[in-house]
Amino acid sequence: MTENEISHQIIGKAIEIHQFLGPGLLESAYRECLYYKLQKAGIFVEKEKPMPLVYNNVKLECGYRIDILVEHKVVIEIKSVETLNDVHLAQTLTYMKLGDYKLGLLMNFNVVLLKNGIKRVVNKL
Repeated sequence: MTENEISHQIIGKAIEIHQFLGPGLLESAYRECLYYKLQKAGIFVEKEKPMPLVYNNVKLECGYRIDILVEHKVVIEIKSVETLNDVHLAQTLTYMKLGDYKLGLLMNFNVVLLKNGIKRVVNKL
């Protein structure tokens, strides 16, 4: 599957979850639900994937973790905040750059309509 095909499936599952649960829950609840739905659909997913930082050719474990990585290609960063800001975007881009991933989805579930809480992030490699 391409990154675009994967993102289409992710967004569809996320919308289903949001329609059922609505806004106002913790990020961890949405992360668990999305992980479950994607896994159930037969899609390869990794939850809280460690993302080391390489500095001076040394791999450092700094505690960075991708919320969900799908098919080794698409980074999902889940938020449940009043509004997304530049720090959230920077965090998503950092994970994408560290892992050399092309596409990320920054998803804020604390909105009335989920489509208004999704930002597609492209890493220009």
